[in-house]
Amino acid sequence: MSEPFVVRREIQIAAPPATVFAFLTDPEKIVGWMGAEATSEAHPGGLYLLKGVGGDHARTARGAFREVVPVHRLAYSIGWEGSGEVPPGSSLIEIDLVDRDGGTLLHMTHSGLPNAAQCASHDRGWAHYLSRLAMAAAGRNPGVDRGVERRGT
Repeated sequence: MSEPFVVRREIQIAAPPATVFAFLTDPEKIVGWMGAEATSEAHPGGLYLLKGVGGDHARTARGAFREVVPVHRLAYSIGWEGSGEVPPGSSLIEIDLVDRDGGTLLHMTHSGLPNAAQCASHDRGWAHYLSRLAMAAAGRNPGVDRGVERRGT
């Protein structure tokens, strides 16, 4: 039986896995598609910190890398500073990158979410941000991030 509150997303990106991996781990590249400021220590135990998500400078995500397999896989804990429902480090994001059709097939699973409302909110967020990631990694400008409507995060 699968965990009830999990977000699963898949997207084909017109860029090689090494490029997509860089957009997921290099702080300067991360802020091109998500957030205003990033810290990414891409090794097990390293800090993952993202400030200004969706243009909200008070909104900060924090967690730690659990698994880093360059150009193939990332796993990191995540949560929101000041959140009682999804505090820092309380959920897990797992991303696998597969070289496919001249680009990268990205598989993402976000588990450990506490309820249906949080699951729906994070699902909307991932739809928005993975689209922006695909644009940025393919060399297109996703524009200013105005975020997505948040309910219950």
